[in-house]
Amino acid sequence: MFHDLPAASIIAHRTIWSLCFLWLVLLFQKNAKSTLAQLKQPRIALWHLLSGLLLAGNWLLYVWATLHERILEGALGYYLNPFFNMLFGYFLFGERHSSLQKISIAIALTGVAFQFHGVHGFPWIAITLALSFSLYAVVRKKSPLPSLQGLSLETLLLAPIALAWLFCAHPSLSETLQQNSTQSVLLIATGVATATPLLLFGYAARNMSLTTLGVLQFLGPTLQFLIGWKVYHEPLSRERIISFAFIWTAIALYAWSCCTPKEKSSSSKQG
Repeated sequence: MFHDLPAASIIAHRTIWSLCFLWLVLLFQKNAKSTLAQLKQPRIALWHLLSGLLLAGNWLLYVWATLHERILEGALGYYLNPFFNMLFGYFLFGERHSSLQKISIAIALTGVAFQFHGVHGFPWIAITLALSFSLYAVVRKKSPLPSLQGLSLETLLLAPIALAWLFCAHPSLSETLQQNSTQSVLLIATGVATATPLLLFGYAARNMSLTTLGVLQFLGPTLQFLIGWKVYHEPLSRERIISFAFIWTAIALYAWSCCTPKEKSSSSKQG
């Protein structure tokens, strides 16, 4: 449906329509003025400009990978994301991992190594997706703002860039949207579809440990993997099968470690 639009244009639309949805929610809650007032604090504005750029970069690469039939490599990136979260949680926030969790990280990294031959080189899409979204979680965890206000500021700060791109790349954008009403509706719907999970993610990133957050993030790439394999029939080479087998083994070990009474106690202290 979006193959005639470049990835940057899709991301620009996601930004603009997410902004519209978020600010409607803020107006309904009567928090719009207090959110705008946060821009007067340079530290907060810079933090959210940084988090917004990380988020936009992650979106852009994900959409590009999807449009260029790299869905499975994108899924690998989001499988690795929780392990990056664990590493950042350990080094930046003092979160501690059990021996089983450390083993799971090592097994996951071994799985990545098998991707090198499968993608004919360094799996840069997977690594960049994982790294950018993990860094986004780090920045959001450092922000003092609630999830809704933080994401609203991010989209507001990105909106000028998005509008400039749309006006320069698509001078007759309004005519194009009028000619394809289905595409127009779907583009507008990206606002709600994008903002809702990010609001929940932003809330979770600020209110629980990155280690606990990590285990919840395995659901998305699993669905993405199945779509790439079964719906779009992307090739599942032997190297990829071995790689994902290592990743899934690491996930199983990590999930098991989180179910032990000791790990539950540790996670509650960190949260």
